[in-house]
Amino acid sequence: MYAGRKAFTLIEILIVVVILGALAAVAIPHYAGAKNKAYQATMTADLRAAAILEEQYAADNHGQYFSGAATSASLLNGFTPSKDVTVTFTAFNILGSQLADWIAVARHGQSTENCELRTGVITCTNEHGLTTGAIHTH
Repeated sequence: MYAGRKAFTLIEILIVVVILGALAAVAIPHYAGAKNKAYQATMTADLRAAAILEEQYAADNHGQYFSGAATSASLLNGFTPSKDVTVTFTAFNILGSQLADWIAVARHGQSTENCELRTGVITCTNEHGLTTGAIHTH
């Protein structure tokens, strides 16, 4: 505690490092949660767009649905999902009848969650199979 000093003491620097470490320990988990929610929102938006396209396709093709996988680099019947998202369509068509259904599953390349659209309900689950969100689309 000299009047003319020009540098910080070791104790002052250590106190600042401890405070910054404590702030980082609080902020990082919240940031990771926000990223997962953003990935989930992207997958949900892609599934809603996929539902519109799938139903339009069925209306034009005698109630029959299509199957396949779509990525941002590989389109499927004109459907383009968001970056790093893969949407897989699975159709259950009984030829010659109106008994048909489909599901779609969206996976984000940077998330461990996936979201599934089945009978108008989007359900998102984590890597342990626990539901992290459900949205009714109609």
